[in-house]
Amino acid sequence: MTIVDIFWLFFMFSALQPVLRKRILEAMRMRKIAQLERKRGSRVILLVHRQESMSFLGFPVVRYIDVNDSEEVMRAIHMTDDDVPLDLVLHTPGGLVLAALQIAGAIRHHKAKVTVFVPYYAMSGGTLIALAADEIVMSSYAVLGPVDPQLGKSPAASVLKVIEQKPIAEIDDETLIQADVGRKAIMQVKRATQDLLDRRMSVEQAETLAEKLSTGTWTHDYPISPEEGKQLGLAVSTEIPDEVLALMSLYPQPVHSQGGGVEYLPVPRQKETARGLFLCSRDRVRALEDTTR
Repeated sequence: MTIVDIFWLFFMFSALQPVLRKRILEAMRMRKIAQLERKRGSRVILLVHRQESMSFLGFPVVRYIDVNDSEEVMRAIHMTDDDVPLDLVLHTPGGLVLAALQIAGAIRHHKAKVTVFVPYYAMSGGTLIALAADEIVMSSYAVLGPVDPQLGKSPAASVLKVIEQKPIAEIDDETLIQADVGRKAIMQVKRATQDLLDRRMSVEQAETLAEKLSTGTWTHDYPISPEEGKQLGLAVSTEIPDEVLALMSLYPQPVHSQGGGVEYLPVPRQKETARGLFLCSRDRVRALEDTTR
């Protein structure tokens, strides 16, 4: 075998490696999903959005909830019998209100129990979807977020503040148009949020919570913890199954050329094991000190 042959074999292996890795991950995910479905007797659906990188140019592309997601989730629900529970795993920064409300409407009208699992975060449109579930199960440090509409880079509620605080003559037409659209968007999202909530709380409670979530009470990235979610009246639990967290580990963030900022040994850590590793590390340090003296 010549050097040229070795080079081409290395080149072909390098080109195929990402494809093989992707196929292996997909197979592992399907197996984990099947195991979780058997254990819980449910239909498991995952809506996971990671920041991705273009394979050729390498710049980041942020994914979010769109109409393709809503079509796929609704198709999965349509393929599920009415008496089969739904388990929806959410990991998303949000997305289109239309798509989120379509998914929320589909899971709300499912007759069997619907559980939403939030391993880490389900913001904005992800929170809208979670509000439609019978139960929201979060890890201890996972967060939800407000659902107030955004107009491009500006919160709709903040655009309305401009209209309220400045004379109309001093406001340009574009801002006036944005304010009109923002007012309608807030009204529509508030009504939709209230409709999702009123099955599990009184009309007054649902209206108050919808007002707080949709009208700019907080910044759009405000983290709503499980404890605060309970205080707001949401059916929140922190008993998230280990299988859900294990499944999320099979959706890794794409590796960038500059490397990641988080590293750890990917194994469970118990107190006894940690102490053993500490003692071993201490002995190594002492040995190194002895050799440098």
